[in-house]
Formats: sequence, C-alpha cells, structure tokens
Amino acid sequence: MKLCAKLLFATLAAACTFSHSEARAAFKPQSALTVNSKNGVESFSQSLESQVVTKSSSQQIRRGGAASGKSSLSTAMFNLVKGIVGVGVLSLPAGIAAFGDAPSAILPAVAIIAIMGAFSGYNFSLIGRVCAYTGASSYSNAWEKSVGEKSGWLPAAACTCKTFLAVLAYSMVLGETFQGIARAMGFNTSRAQTLVALTATILFPLCSMKNLASLAPFSLLGIIGMALTVAVMAVRFFDGSYALPSGKFLESVGQLPSFGNKGASAVVSPNSFILICMLSTAFMAHFNAPKFYNELENNTLQRFNTLVGTSFGVSIAFFAAAAALGFGTFGKSSAGFILSNYSSKDTLIGISRIAVAFSLIFTYPLVFVGCRDGFLSLFKVPKEKQTDSFLNQLTIGLLSLITVAAINLKDLSFVMSFGGATLGNALIYIFPAIMFNSVVKKMGSSAPSGLKNETYFATFSMLLGCAMGIIGSTMALKGAGGH
Repeated sequence: MKLCAKLLFATLAAACTFSHSEARAAFKPQSALTVNSKNGVESFSQSLESQVVTKSSSQQIRRGGAASGKSSLSTAMFNLVKGIVGVGVLSLPAGIAAFGDAPSAILPAVAIIAIMGAFSGYNFSLIGRVCAYTGASSYSNAWEKSVGEKSGWLPAAACTCKTFLAVLAYSMVLGETFQGIARAMGFNTSRAQTLVALTATILFPLCSMKNLASLAPFSLLGIIGMALTVAVMAVRFFDGSYALPSGKFLESVGQLPSFGNKGASAVVSPNSFILICMLSTAFMAHFNAPKFYNELENNTLQRFNTLVGTSFGVSIAFFAAAAALGFGTFGKSSAGFILSNYSSKDTLIGISRIAVAFSLIFTYPLVFVGCRDGFLSLFKVPKEKQTDSFLNQLTIGLLSLITVAAINLKDLSFVMSFGGATLGNALIYIFPAIMFNSVVKKMGSSAPSGLKNETYFATFSMLLGCAMGIIGSTMALKGAGGH
C-alpha cells in the first residue's frame, strides 16, 4: 500500500513539474466554454440567431442530419458512459441511508435509480432532438434557437453554477481521498491541511497550464477507477470483511456498520427525495447532449436514441451496483463519500482510493477551466481584459473559494442532493421540456400529432422536476441541519 501511494505521489510530482513549465501564461479561455461532463461540455456566450423549424429541416433529420459524423456508435456509447459515471456514484449509498437502515431498502432504491435514469435518458434524448430540429450546436444555443436569446443567460448561469458545484465535489473527494492515503503512509494530517497543500502544490499549477490538451487522455482513467472501486466494494461485501460482529477490518473503521428495521416500506418517507435529487446530479451529462448528437456518425434520431438508451442503461446498472454494495456493507452508517467508511488498513480499498485520486487530479483542471470561463462569460469580461495576470488572479480567487467551501462542507451527499434538487433538476427536466415545447409551438400546424401529444409528457416531466426540486432541496437542507 505504501509503495502504491509513493508511486502516486511521484507521478503527481512529475505532473506538477510539467505543469509549472506550461504555466508561465495562464490558460486562456476559448470562445466557447468547455467543461468536463460530470461533468459536461457546454458552449456559452455565442452570438446566435433565432431559427424557426421548417419542413426542410425535418427532412434533413430523417436523412440523418450531418453529412458525416465523427464518432462511431460504439465510441459514442463508451464516451457517454464515461461522462455519466463519475464520483457522484460514491455518494449514492448515503442516499439510501437517508430513508432506510435495513437491507431491504436496497430494493426500492434500485427501482428509484432505474426510474430516474430512464427519465434522465429521455430528457437527454429530448435535448438532442431539439438540436436536430433547430440545428443547434450547444445547450445554450439550443435554448436561444428554441426559446429566445433574451433569456439565454438562464441555462448559461445554471451550467456555470452546476460546474462550480462539480469542482467543489471534486475538491471534497480529493480531500477525503488524500487524507486516507496520507494516513495509510503514517502521516496524521487533517482534512484542511491536506486540501490546502493539495490545492497550492498540485491543483493550482495544473489549473494554470496554458494548454490542457495533454491532460485529456487521463480522463479515461475516471471510468477505470470507478469500475475498479465498485469491483473492490463487491469483494468486500461478499467476503464479509466488514460484516458484524467479527469482520477483520471492523477494529480499524471510524464507524461500525449499522442496520435497523426501516426497510423497503421506508421509501414512502420524504427523505427518499434526497436520493432522488442526488441522482439528478449523478446522471448529469446533459450539457453534452448537443455534442453527442452532432458528432454521432450517421446521426439519425433512431441511432441517437440507441446511443442514449444503451449508455443510460449501462450507467443505471453501474449506479445500482455501487449503491447496493455500499449500503449493504455499512447500512445507516454509509457516509456521503462511501470510501470514507472503509478501513485505512484495507489494501484493496487503498488501491481504489489511489485510482480515484489519480483520475480526479488530471480531470480537475478540465472542469475548473470550464467553471472559470463560465464566470468570464456571465460577467461579460472583455477579451482584452483577460490578461495572463487577470486569469491567474481569477484562478487563485476561485480555487481559494472552492477550497474554503470544501473544508467547511464535509458531507458530499448534501452537495450532490442540493445541487441536484436545484440546478440539476432545471438542466435535466425543466429546461429541455421548455425547449421542446417551444420548438413544437414554432412548427405550428405543420407539427405532427405525435409531437404535439408528446408536449404533454414533456410538460409532465417539467412539473415533476419542479416538484422534486422543491421537496428535495427542503429535505437536503433539513438533513444538513441535522448533522
């Protein structure tokens, strides 16, 4: 374990040295904001023209849209699963623990994961269809071409704030993970000390790199790290290493597993909305829907829906497995970041922590730069004022704010649930329905009856998102007050 940790720190030191050589000038934002999908890719602040759907555009859709695509169906599936499955999966056991404490609570939780995944997939498809009808190239572009340019700041602001929360979640996970790694090496450092040292020595140099293209391949490690972690959780669940009363790692855990009698029936509790809203964050990849539609080879709506259905299906299975294994091992004691429950003496979990840390370190700058560019766009900072010095100062300011927030917010599940209840529900359920209904309305009498009828279901999805947002945010705040 110590050898693995030393190898990780050696790799990070090399990356830090490389980033210092690249960071003489801060990374300058592109004209369009790029954000890692979990956290997504989104384009802001473009000068766009309104476009009304015509019969010819509908014919183009049936022919397959773009003359030639960039990604095969299988490649797009892998990339979409990679975009959906992120660190949020490691908070889902706490979502089950929010309403239940008996193993049977897993059954309705898995059903909730499947239902929410299906609704999220439907709305991801809905965004792609809006792009097909309007020729939009990004989430904001789709809004401006379907709803209008004057209110284009709404999705832009939501995307920027959601990305900020994604970076915050990354910092929280990195703090927990590196603290666990440090303890495994014999260093008794606090979470605050770990986060400050990590931000100053590694994250700031990486986020200040002039060219982030060299970090993009490392995002592949994210899905590998998550898959490895879930596999290790399965091993520990089935081998009984944490089972009461005599699991071999029980003596070295901070909190013993806890089980009671709140099983499947407890799902009717309002606390189940905490899990529901966490899933709105976990399934968030909707910034990317326009990108996946436009870059899909032979991008007919049928092929796009195959991409969406398969990718969300795989992600649902992944989420259900992680949630069930984590909760099944620790029950009511499941922490907001489930790896925190495991012993620092557990070598397999230690390897999982290293895999998660390694992947997050190199994807963190990709997400952060998108967040920074979003603020530049929202506040309309002129390009001539975006000097290297200004960008460095903004980077320091944002990283300081994020680090302070990550130190004081110790419950990842709260960030996931509250962010999902507010911004997540807006981006997944409310905005896509508004865009779709606006597109169909612009079609007028030429709109097929099937599309007109579907607007009722889209409206239902929007109202469902509003209801989940109100109840979920209330329960998340109550849960935070109880900690």
